[in-house]
Amino acid sequence: MLRIDDISYSVEGRPLIDHASAVIPEGHKVGLVGRNGTGKTTLFRLIRGELTLETGSVSVPRGARIGGVAQEAPASDVSLLDTVLAADTERAALMAESDGATDGARIAEIQARLTDIDAWSAEARAASILKGLGFDDPDHARPCSDFSGGWRMRVALAAVLFSQPELLLLDEPTNYLDLEGALWLESYLARYPHTVIVISHDRGLLNRAVGSILHLEAKKLTLYKGGYDTFAETRAARLAVAEAENRKNAARRDHLQSFVDRFRAKATKARQAQSRLKMIEKLKFTSTPQEAALKKFTFPEPEELSPPIVAIESGSVGYDGKAVLSKLNLRIDQDDRIALLGKNGEGKSTLSKLISGRLPEMGGRVTTASKLRIGYFAQHQMDELYPDETPIEHLRRLRPDETPARLRARLSGFGLMAEQAETVVARLSGGQKARLTLLIATIDAPHMLILDEPTNHLDIESREALVEALTEYTGAVVLVSHDMHLLSLVADRLWLVKGGRVEPFEEDLEAYRKLLLSSDKPAKPVEDKPKAKKASRDEVLALRSEVRKCEARVGKLEDMRGKLAKKLADPDLYEKSKVGEMEVWQKKYAEVMEGLDRAEALWLAAQEKLDKAQA
Repeated sequence: MLRIDDISYSVEGRPLIDHASAVIPEGHKVGLVGRNGTGKTTLFRLIRGELTLETGSVSVPRGARIGGVAQEAPASDVSLLDTVLAADTERAALMAESDGATDGARIAEIQARLTDIDAWSAEARAASILKGLGFDDPDHARPCSDFSGGWRMRVALAAVLFSQPELLLLDEPTNYLDLEGALWLESYLARYPHTVIVISHDRGLLNRAVGSILHLEAKKLTLYKGGYDTFAETRAARLAVAEAENRKNAARRDHLQSFVDRFRAKATKARQAQSRLKMIEKLKFTSTPQEAALKKFTFPEPEELSPPIVAIESGSVGYDGKAVLSKLNLRIDQDDRIALLGKNGEGKSTLSKLISGRLPEMGGRVTTASKLRIGYFAQHQMDELYPDETPIEHLRRLRPDETPARLRARLSGFGLMAEQAETVVARLSGGQKARLTLLIATIDAPHMLILDEPTNHLDIESREALVEALTEYTGAVVLVSHDMHLLSLVADRLWLVKGGRVEPFEEDLEAYRKLLLSSDKPAKPVEDKPKAKKASRDEVLALRSEVRKCEARVGKLEDMRGKLAKKLADPDLYEKSKVGEMEVWQKKYAEVMEGLDRAEALWLAAQEKLDKAQA
């Protein structure tokens, strides 16, 4: 059990965490969330004992190991597999000792302990983790120094997962993973045998891999049962109740204050006025921090072009005369929202560069609209910002004739307000740099946006704002992202980049997720499928009955959800004396939400069967 008891910590005299407490039971999977800058990474450092607490204490079970990904990835000549194996220090020490041991009793002890820790399957387990994170079998024998920083961070992640610490602390682990790696990590964390706390802004991971949400807000910690969606609904209900109570107290305060103002000077009413002043002092106002309005994105609207805006016929593209992708026959219209799927190294970035004109075709034909403007965002472009210049100086270079007021208006449209506008880029947060890069990519009102992992460094509120902006944007979108939530809300076409080809993926993202988790190889298409026999009248009636039953089940669960939400909105439930009761109701709410998801899936499946039968 991890116990955080009444801890406080300040940075440069500014309180970051103030008398916060939380208890994480052993084996629980917890998502740590909060706005950027609230102190999530600092909390991890406090748990690890790297920083000195001002008040309170953090306690973990005696002998429990705390693990996390190192800040710097390994860059040695040691192979990937050996790097991961070395992370289990007990196994490595025992194996080294066994090589030189001569005492029979000690040899027996070593062998018994190696058996206890399952040392003989270690190489297979390490290889499985490396493969899940995107390394092919031949890569396992290559030295770490052969790989870029991002890939070496995956090795560091593989090492800490292999060592299986009793308390695993992960800070934005999906930032250096692709979609396939992120989905594998979700599945792995859900099965992890010990306690996990993960800082993440990935709603998919927070809904599928964890069972509780630890919220750091207003310098306090609050633990919620259930995944992120359940947390968001519960918190919204609590905020609504608190705001209603605050409005009621504000009206009562104004009424009491008016009496005091009228009769304070009258001797006959002085005592009553003083009594009302004491009543005003006793009124309690609950803090209801609202999300700042800095998370908005405003994309300029391009003029409409005749379709298609990009057409590729029998195209091929690659490097140094060697094709990475070939036989490309693709078309993009201005209203398209396309997600590129496929493992790292298959050619998603190469295709993006071909579409954007950054890489010429090796063969075939690429046709673009004559006035086509393309905005391009990739993570490496954040590194191309000028660290010693401010955001407003970046824009002045691009728009030298615009007034300072207009430049500031552009920055505020991307959540970069007056303070950030005059701060040099080197001192901006990762999220603020991402906003500036997005602004630069869209400043010319492009007809098409190509976005390569745009959500890295953005908090959840900013990701939702990006979804809204992309939904309202009237140009085409080509998107590469490990954020399933973003892809599901924005993309309406899926292209699978695999084996040197780009083909439409006809199923949905959930089907792609299941495909990745079950096997790397999609099922072979069934050829010459016999025509389905037309359903009989009785079969259609039975299917209609099943649809009605499913619909009724969903309706009942919706009613239960409404009643539970009303119960959770009751402020009395959150009194300290009722903490146990609150957790019971939150658990019931999470169970109903899970049941509702299953019921809706059954309803959709039944409706699909009925539609096919009636076709």
